[in-house]
Amino acid sequence: MSVVSTPPDAFADGPAPDPSAGGPPSGAPASGGPPAPARRDAETTRAAILRAARYLLARRAHADITLKAVAERAGVSAPLVVKYFGNKDALFARVMSFEEDADAVLDAPSAELGRHMVRHVVAGQRERGADPVLRIVFAPLHGDHGAVLRANFRAQVTERLAARLTGPDPGLRAELAVAALLGLGVMFGIARGSELRRTPIEDIVDRYGPTVQAHLDPVRESTGPARPVRPGGRGPGAAGSAPDHDG
Repeated sequence: MSVVSTPPDAFADGPAPDPSAGGPPSGAPASGGPPAPARRDAETTRAAILRAARYLLARRAHADITLKAVAERAGVSAPLVVKYFGNKDALFARVMSFEEDADAVLDAPSAELGRHMVRHVVAGQRERGADPVLRIVFAPLHGDHGAVLRANFRAQVTERLAARLTGPDPGLRAELAVAALLGLGVMFGIARGSELRRTPIEDIVDRYGPTVQAHLDPVRESTGPARPVRPGGRGPGAAGSAPDHDG
């Protein structure tokens, strides 16, 4: 998912090497010593740049983020960011898309989808410092770009999920399921709930997965919830009942 929650201060694989810097070519021995380690491949470097851009997008307004800041966060040079993404707009078009994240978060059979979504969010935050959907929370920071973020989120996450659901009100149920998922992400990554963060992932999945799944499953036929009964045995709206206001 995001990206926004508990990103590590340094990526586990270290800063991306800069091909424009001097030095021996990849794999060549340096000063007669052992062969230099192979440089990270282009895909890994792109991933580091995207993580850095997502990190900054959750903390600064879009207008205040520079390619230099992204490059410094990713441990690469600004020209390398340009080489891989072209310009700032092209980079942030990728960052503001939820398409790849939705591929992963929705990658489970319908009957297991709630548990999978919960597991994916918690594991992403805990193990990768990333959340697939939480960056939508920061849309108000980004002006017109926030509108793009919202539109992408609707089309690529909630509407895509709704299209999978059977039964009545698929759009509402998809939004409720995603809302539950966002609440979990906020508590874990932003509020940094101590109990939640120390609980094993599968325990969280067992407890919270059914909450999400309840919105995904078709609503069963029922007579509706019991209506409260007012003193005197009359329900709300019954003839002769007192109006609901003071005086």
